[in-house]
Amino acid sequence: MAIIGGILGLIGGILGLIGIVIALVYTVVLIIKAFQTHILWGLGYIFVPFVALIFIIMNWNVAGKPFLMSLISIPFIIAGGALTVMGAAGAIGTIQAVPPA
Repeated sequence: MAIIGGILGLIGGILGLIGIVIALVYTVVLIIKAFQTHILWGLGYIFVPFVALIFIIMNWNVAGKPFLMSLISIPFIIAGGALTVMGAAGAIGTIQAVPPA
């Protein structure tokens, strides 16, 4: 059982890492697109809350595809987290209580 828990944890970690990499790549692409539009869009995207969302809505023809591609990361992150938790629960279930002496 501990081996299965370890494998689930490993697979979950890999899936979570893939999701984080996808999200990071497309976040960088969106920041580049914001700077290519105007330097103030780029600075606002980085430093001002909700400017990223406003930029994506107002510049959908430029930012729509990278934004939608970044949403692909969500199932990877959710599946990775779920498998990691299931793996940890499986590993914990194999620990046996030692009776007091």
